[in-house]
Amino acid sequence: MADKINASNAMIKVLEDWGVNHIFGLPGGSFDSTMNALYDRRETMKYIQVRHEEAGALAAAGEAKFTGKIGVCFGSAGPGAVHLLNGLYDAKHDHVPVLALVAQVPTSMMNTDYFQEIDEGPIFEDVAVYDRTVMTAEQLPSVVDQAIRQAYEHSGVAVVVIPKDLGWMPIKDVVYSTAHDFTLGKTCLKPDAKDVAKAVEMLGNAKKPLIYFGAGARDAAAELKALSDRMKIPMMSSVLGIGVMPEAEKAYMLSAGRVASKPGVDAASTADVVLFIGTNMPFAPFFIHPETQFIQVTNKQTDIGKRHRVDLGIVADAKETLKAMLEVAPQVDSRPYYDTLIEDRANWVEWLAAREDLDHTPLDVDTVFVRINRIAKDDAIFSVDVGNVTIDSFRLLKVKPTQKIATSAWYATMGNALPSAIGAQESYPGRQVFSISGDGGFAMNMQDILTQVKYHEPIINIVLTNEALGFIEGEQDDNHQPHSGVDLIDGNYADAAAGLGAKGFEVHTLDELDVAFAEAAKPQDGPVVIDVKISDERPLPVEQLVLEPDDNHTQADVDAFARTYHSEGLVPVDQLLEKHGLSRCID
Repeated sequence: MADKINASNAMIKVLEDWGVNHIFGLPGGSFDSTMNALYDRRETMKYIQVRHEEAGALAAAGEAKFTGKIGVCFGSAGPGAVHLLNGLYDAKHDHVPVLALVAQVPTSMMNTDYFQEIDEGPIFEDVAVYDRTVMTAEQLPSVVDQAIRQAYEHSGVAVVVIPKDLGWMPIKDVVYSTAHDFTLGKTCLKPDAKDVAKAVEMLGNAKKPLIYFGAGARDAAAELKALSDRMKIPMMSSVLGIGVMPEAEKAYMLSAGRVASKPGVDAASTADVVLFIGTNMPFAPFFIHPETQFIQVTNKQTDIGKRHRVDLGIVADAKETLKAMLEVAPQVDSRPYYDTLIEDRANWVEWLAAREDLDHTPLDVDTVFVRINRIAKDDAIFSVDVGNVTIDSFRLLKVKPTQKIATSAWYATMGNALPSAIGAQESYPGRQVFSISGDGGFAMNMQDILTQVKYHEPIINIVLTNEALGFIEGEQDDNHQPHSGVDLIDGNYADAAAGLGAKGFEVHTLDELDVAFAEAAKPQDGPVVIDVKISDERPLPVEQLVLEPDDNHTQADVDAFARTYHSEGLVPVDQLLEKHGLSRCID
């Protein structure tokens, strides 16, 4: 006869079989049976005590983004469960696997309006791909096993609600995990040869062709560059595609949109044929002309035509499609559009370089990212918050393919960077991890500096303090409305961090900035917080540049734009196109 084991202990063993070795959460009385199991399994399962359940869920989501493996978090009945939702929605929108274990009151107290009792199943119905309440002790480990399979299968959130008493109950100590039978991988759909030939023909006949890739082409950097080099086609990416291609690649224009570069916007808005591959970027229609010929390559049939009218749709794997295109792609010696955008990018890089050591008070944000890039190791991990910090990070970080970067891309929840960095550090304890936040986002989850301190996580936390919700401030400016609710009072986050046990630096000058980063670069036994007081200047709005007079702008408008955004030296793309015998028009 099999030995007996408490159901919660069996459940933890299931997690271990799936390769999970840590779990984020904050206990409550309703979770006592599982906390006891975590104590029993403490040699093989690390419990990481966060200070807010939202931080635990965001840490699990961040871990899943950086690793591709399932992140696990938990919350107690009632308020603990509800606190999980923001992090779980972040995971849902960014399509990463997360398991949430949610406590419930004992079965004998359910449906009696007991203390902290709520009907938790419906709360998670929308966010979860799998949402079940355990009914018997015997099924607890098996339900969790199935939940993990579903989270992986659907790249989403699985929720298991566990009544407190069931976790205490003894069940047979047998193998409940199916991890050894599960194959995690993607189906590499191969493209049709005729479609490949047609795509190459369209790109070859174009005057202004463009490769627009996303995170779905993450394993195809070599093929992207080879196609770009062979056919002389410039490249750009979605924001989530940043890091696929080396930032220094001369034919890579970065991204388009508000979180973007000037050459990225110029490329998207002037191309006449676009190879849209491995991305579902929702803002493409705002920059790519409606009449631009559109070749879309995706492994999801339902995404074909979702963002732009499609001239050629290919349901296939990005890497396989690029390999097939390279087999038939002709060698092109030169292309005016390629030369135009390389010159455009060089002008952009030169403009940025001139801003690297501006000695202003408050400091210019560019100076901060120069220091981040200087001390960032080749395998550094960047966890980026939401707001102007997103624009600055994805524009100014020189991300290498050997590094990792993530944010709350689709859900865009403020306060995600610090907890997500915790998830990254626990997954990669030997790697350098940065969290980069504005003062608005940092204040939302700064309590979990305590978590970084408790577990000796040497995370470098950068706070860009401009005393404003700058991104919303910019939106209010665009709507020609008065600033309302966007002003923030200053705080000394360095002293606050020191009070929580971290090493803190408050920075006002370039000299102080250099001292802080020199210290942060040294080996640490815990977190560092660098609170940099920066000017409340809107990042250059590359999506609405005013660089020369046109039908909508006078020279006075150009001069006013330059005074506000220091845009002197940036060359309008129309001038570069004309120089190379091209125009913006889509034939």
